[in-house]
Amino acid sequence: MELVIRARRAILATGEAAATLGVDGGRIVAVEGLRSDLTGDVEVQYGDEVVLLPGLLDSHVHVNEPGRTEWEGFASATRAAAAGGVTTIIDMPLNSIPPTVDVAALELKRRVAAPQSTVDVGFWGGAVPGNGAELRALHEAGAFGFKCFLLDSGVPEFPPLTAAELEADLQIIAAFDGLMLVHAEDPAIIAAAPRPAGPPYRDYLRSRPSRAEDVAIRTVLEAARRTGARVHILHLSSAAALPLIDAARTDGVAVTVETCPHYLTIAAEQVRDGRTEFKCAPPIRDQANRDLLWQGLAAGVIDCVVSDHSPCTADRKHLDTGDFGAAWGGISSLQLGLPVLWTEARRRGHELADVVRWMAAGPARVAGVPGKGAVTVGNDADFAVFAADEEFVVDPATLHHKNPVTPYAGRRLRGVVRETWLRGTRVGGHPTGRLLRLGSG
Repeated sequence: MELVIRARRAILATGEAAATLGVDGGRIVAVEGLRSDLTGDVEVQYGDEVVLLPGLLDSHVHVNEPGRTEWEGFASATRAAAAGGVTTIIDMPLNSIPPTVDVAALELKRRVAAPQSTVDVGFWGGAVPGNGAELRALHEAGAFGFKCFLLDSGVPEFPPLTAAELEADLQIIAAFDGLMLVHAEDPAIIAAAPRPAGPPYRDYLRSRPSRAEDVAIRTVLEAARRTGARVHILHLSSAAALPLIDAARTDGVAVTVETCPHYLTIAAEQVRDGRTEFKCAPPIRDQANRDLLWQGLAAGVIDCVVSDHSPCTADRKHLDTGDFGAAWGGISSLQLGLPVLWTEARRRGHELADVVRWMAAGPARVAGVPGKGAVTVGNDADFAVFAADEEFVVDPATLHHKNPVTPYAGRRLRGVVRETWLRGTRVGGHPTGRLLRLGSG
């Protein structure tokens, strides 16, 4: 073998166990017991103080390059990913300029990302008014699926779809079994809600009521039912929508759903007025809602947990005035997602194998990324070496995000990523990530 890793604790596809892994050509070729006689050119041994996890996959990352590279870029985002045990990211089609709504924009993204990426990178395409004819070409060029908004996206170059336009695009992508990702909030309900202004978080929360999510998700599910298309609900924050999703899935609608660490670990009651680093859309809701999201995750109604890493420059957060109406809505957590989620999951009685299912296997399955998300023969030798019992306090200065503004500053978390491996090589200071395409490992 080129590499043999012996780990007294490893999260395998079958659960936690001691294991010996054989790696050749960047892939896992053997998974055996700890007393295996496998030998390798390089041999590494880990003790009880760490757990070997599969590399995580974050399928909801706004890298923003090119066009808004001062917000984030492939070099900084992928370094942050690696530091957080994430070995694969899938980039969202906005807020870059141009957005990834045609093949030319996709190829531009690839040219920019290729020399800079520390981890593997795939790309979502975008669905906007008037680009229905581009969707099949984007699919054939390797985009993993298509993201759309049902209301203002926050950037003018990525306008929303109407309900009729959504259904028309679903008919198009159903023909080639594509996947539509939907930011689901109803524009009419949002327009009728009071507009937020100033520091009170309760005013921002009222401006984006949970009913806006619930109504929009019902619209998406009904359109998916009529067209037979696959749909994915992004960054679910309203637990009231979970019964709708579960019932639709039982009826045969091809729907998956994600949520994010901030919805699972922060409650509205904890957000103090003026703390715009907590602003995101949909918003962080109350404690009771958070508990119901955990129930949906544990029951399997929610398929995965991803960051929705949506950074901006610090000035756009308006931290000086604390104005929730003016601040950019997005939370940067790509580097912190694993310890953030593990800290709360452990408190609620979950195991590391659960976190791996939610942050590695689940996103890989939903996005359709082969060879990722599990420690099993045939998969890429992507690993995170995780000191699950070690604690640390979040210091924004240690984050690799280009603009280290985070709601987790000062929070004590459990779990430290000691090392990250990509295809059998320790991730270091040089970009070694590959660009991924739909259907190719």
